[in-house]
Order: sequence, then C-alpha cells, then structure tokens
Amino acid sequence: MIFRLTGTESTYRFELASTGTLVCGRAVTSDLAIIDPTVSRHHADLIVGDGGVTVRDVGSSNGTFVNGVKIDQSFAVPGDTVTFGKVAFRLEAVEEAPAPPPAPAASHVPGGTIVRQVPRTPAAGLEESGKLQAAMAAADPAEKDRQKLAILLEVSKGLTKAADIDALLTKVADYVFQILEADRCAILLHEGDHMVQKVARDKRSATVAYQVPQSIVGIVVGDKVAVLSDNAGEDTRFGGQSILMQQVRSAICAPLVSSEDQVLGVLYVDNFSLAKRFGENDLDFLIAFAGIVAVALENASFAERIRREALTRSNFERFFTPQLAARIAKAGEAIRLGGEKRSVTVLFSDIRGFTALSETMNPDVMAKHLTEYFTEMVDCVFRHGGTLDKFIGDAVMAQWGAPIAEPDDADRAMAAALDMMQELDVLNARWRAEGRPELKIGIGINCGDAFAGNIGSERRLEYTVIGDVVNTASRLCSKAQGGEIIISEDCRRELAKPPALEELEPLVLKNKSQPVPAFRVRR
Repeated sequence: MIFRLTGTESTYRFELASTGTLVCGRAVTSDLAIIDPTVSRHHADLIVGDGGVTVRDVGSSNGTFVNGVKIDQSFAVPGDTVTFGKVAFRLEAVEEAPAPPPAPAASHVPGGTIVRQVPRTPAAGLEESGKLQAAMAAADPAEKDRQKLAILLEVSKGLTKAADIDALLTKVADYVFQILEADRCAILLHEGDHMVQKVARDKRSATVAYQVPQSIVGIVVGDKVAVLSDNAGEDTRFGGQSILMQQVRSAICAPLVSSEDQVLGVLYVDNFSLAKRFGENDLDFLIAFAGIVAVALENASFAERIRREALTRSNFERFFTPQLAARIAKAGEAIRLGGEKRSVTVLFSDIRGFTALSETMNPDVMAKHLTEYFTEMVDCVFRHGGTLDKFIGDAVMAQWGAPIAEPDDADRAMAAALDMMQELDVLNARWRAEGRPELKIGIGINCGDAFAGNIGSERRLEYTVIGDVVNTASRLCSKAQGGEIIISEDCRRELAKPPALEELEPLVLKNKSQPVPAFRVRR
C-alpha cells in the first residue's frame, strides 16, 4: 500500500515511499519540502510501515502534531491529521496500479515540427492518469482514434468562440482540467524578449502563486519540443530548486508554435502524485491540443489587431485623411503620436466679417451655412493629404508634416489653399442663387519647426502642433483680405512649384520684434 500526505489548506501533496527514512522540513533538499516559516529546516522524520506511518519530531521549533496532539513520536494511520508547525496534512491510503508498457525515448509528430521527449526508463508502479484514459478505454484502436478526434474537434470549436486572448486562455485552462487529471496548469506567452506567465491555476479553478520551472521552459522553447517527465524531481534533464520547492512530480510542457514556426508560448501541466503520473496518451493529446491553441492564439491576436486598427482609424479619420489614418493605424509603434519636434506647414483659413454676418442670421440657418462651408474646406484639406488640426470658431487650422511627413508638404498646402478658394466660389454661386449670404475668406500659410503631440488633460487629449510657426501662420491669415492667400518667406522657400507671387511690404505681426517678409498669391 502507498500512503499520501495531502495538505488540508494548501496545495502540498507528497507520496510516501517505503524506502527508509523520509526527511520533512523547510530545506529544499528534504524528501517532503514544505516552504513555510513555521516549519524547521529539518522538522521531522517519517518511516512508512504496515498500515501507517511512524512520525518522529526531531526538535522542531513549532512542533509536530497528530490529530491536534503534540508528539515526539507517533504512529499515524489513514484518516489521521498530521501537522508540521502550522501546515496540516491528511494521511491517505492509495492503491498501487500496474506499470504501463515502456515508452519510446523520443519520436516525431508526423508532419509536425514538435519533437516529443519521454523518460528513457519508466519506473515501476506507474498509472497513466487522466480522463482521457477513461475515454480511450475501448479496445478497438480505430475507436480510440475517433474519440480523440471528437474531443479535439469540440475543443477547436470552443476556442474559436473566445472573445479575446484573456478569455481564450481561460478556456484553454478549463479544457486542460476537463481532459487531463492535472493538479495545476499554466500558460506562458512571449512578450518582447520575455516569456510572461498569463495563467496559473489549480484544478479547483483557483489562481495559484507558483512559477513554471524555468529549466523545463528553457528546453521546450529553445528546442521547440514537448517534454514529458514522470518524475521531474529526479529527471536529469532538469535542474534548479523550483521543481523540488513546488512539489512537481509528473509534468508535461508543450510549445505553442505559430504557422511561421515561432514559439508563441508554452502550455504546462503537472501533478503532485507519484501514483497519477502522466503517460504517452496524455503527451500525444497535449501536443495536438497545443497545436489547436497556437492557431486560436494567432486568430485571436489577428482579430484583436483588426479591432484595434479599426478603432484607431475611426478616431483618426476625424482629423486625418482616410488614407493617412489607415497608414497610422497599420504602422502602430512605427509612428509616434507622442510629443516630438516636427517640420510642418501650417494653414489658417478664416471667414471675413463673420461676427457681423451672424447677427443677421437665424442660428439654425447659420449652423447649416457653416456646416456646408466646413465640409467643403475639410474635403480640400484631405484631398491634398493634410491633417485637420481643429476648428477655432469660424476658422480652420490644418497642417502637413505630422505625424507623417512628405517631401512636398508645402506644395500640398498651397494646392489645398487654392482649392479652398475655388470651392468657396462654387458655394457662393449656389448660395447666391438660393438667396443666401455669401462668404469671403483669408488664408495664411507658414513653414517651420513645431512641437507635435497629444496635448490636453487626463480627461481630453487632442493631437495638435504648437509653436511659433503656428502663431505666425495665424497672424498672416489675420492680415489677408477676403479672397487673399498670404504666405511667409519660409513657405516660399519650401515650394518646389510656387504659383505666381507678389511680394508685399514686410508685415508687422503681433509678438514679432521685426517685420516679417510675406507674399500674396496671385489668382
């Protein structure tokens, strides 16, 4: 008979072998390693006998107890509670099971890239555990294969219904505990250069604080292999104390390999029981399951990226051309939407005499008038690859150069200004025919360096450009008469194909110590 100590309020579980004295203590080299401050480094000795276990305290600081009574030595039988310090266990009797046939040392999954590794010499007295073995109890090999495929089909259907990656990982863990008799399950995913643990659960669906042994993960990720160990603590392939500290007995770890042969992460399961070690069927199934999970992860990641790009585009299309918004959404981190210095071309357009005009018009009529006007002006900006920065009352501010610059940004801005004048002529002709008031606008354009970034508060941010180049463009606009386009000297120098220009007397602008050279566009 095999005896087991199972934690009553912890996840500790120890199989008690009938070979000599077993050392219990806080030291990781102990046969029963209990990492708890109330347990001494060498706390007690246990000897398995007929019908029970002899428990002997070896001078521990916080004592050893059997059924709540402090002891120096006592004989515990199944059903008794044995407590080391403040960590309590129930002693259980476990029936021994026959050993499975020897497994091959290594093999390849047909048509796949994952190599299976299994122990070279299986130990006696093992039991292939898991609900999968119960499902595969039929003697007919064809029937076993059919049941395997049916289970995998149901798993693949269930994973495709996951709303996002977090929901997907939760479902993966649920399926693991439904299919395998595992005590713990963990899922790690690659994030940058690191492997991050996303899920760590026990079979009661409780989140547990433990780390997957890195010696196992290193082999699985480095060699893209699925590893099965029926006694991880004694397996020479793995090193490190975490395996002993976390009572890992039998473990399977499979890589999640993408369609491009990249390791997305790993799927790891283990248990504490020497009588419930994983076998070949468990390994085969977890490899196939990991393949389905990898595909589901790729699909979920792709769907999430599509949703993110769609949201980004919907936000940006209010300010950028649809084509530019699409480039920003697809570029992701390649385009910085934070603060940075950019070379930009800024355009201001303002209605002349708008205040006096608004006093003579009904508010609803004025709103309709402005909506039609702004719609045409914004279309002109977008048509020439500009960014709508903002509306300021009846003024339009647009810019070229942030967050994406083109070599002919100044020419694009000039083309947009000329287009705005022409479209306004068309609007005025229609309004005149309808008996509605006409509008006149002045435009100013300037080029230079500006700060481009998200400006505002925690409640509201907007992407804009600020700096002297913006202020000067606004001042030039204020000097333009109805139907005039005035540009700065800096803008003129940037134009590869300048229109006919008329040099003006240097303009005295607000907050400028010296008059500013300027030019009027001849239309």
